[in-house]
Amino acid sequence: MDFSKLRQFQLSTDTDIKPFKCSDEDLNEFLLEDAKHFQKELMAVTYLLEDMEQHKTAAYFSLLADKITFNPEERSRWNRLNRNIPNSKRRRSYPAVKVGRLAVSKDFTSQGLGTFILDNIKYAFSNVKRLGCRFITVDALSSAVTFYERNGFQFFTEQDKYDETRLMFFDLKNFISD
Repeated sequence: MDFSKLRQFQLSTDTDIKPFKCSDEDLNEFLLEDAKHFQKELMAVTYLLEDMEQHKTAAYFSLLADKITFNPEERSRWNRLNRNIPNSKRRRSYPAVKVGRLAVSKDFTSQGLGTFILDNIKYAFSNVKRLGCRFITVDALSSAVTFYERNGFQFFTEQDKYDETRLMFFDLKNFISD
């Protein structure tokens, strides 16, 4: 896919959302009915990727603040995570950005657009450095777990193994281009 034909911009209250339909009705509904309200209430910021030639919304994603917090029941996972952080900087919680929603239109699936979006999020929070943020988190739908694994995300716990969503994270230190 030629990503140069896409225009990325932040949703606003007066944005005219171009046609969009993905395979998940909840994700469709969020964009069309809830995204502007979440933005107005400062709960999440949504970005659209619009195909300028086809006049369609190719994809969207929403971001919100998050943190990873120590859970005594997951001590071994926490210890593995902490090994990558210098002793003097270790804390009980670490700053993160959460991918609240990420959806690609049926017309644009299997073209690398989801990975393109994640790579841009990784770049923005690891190299632009407008704020301290060590991790990206996501509550991945079970149908999207493989996609996130292919993009370097790991499970934070095994306790949610059979749930509808899995808590996953990506350590931005793995993406930094020093």
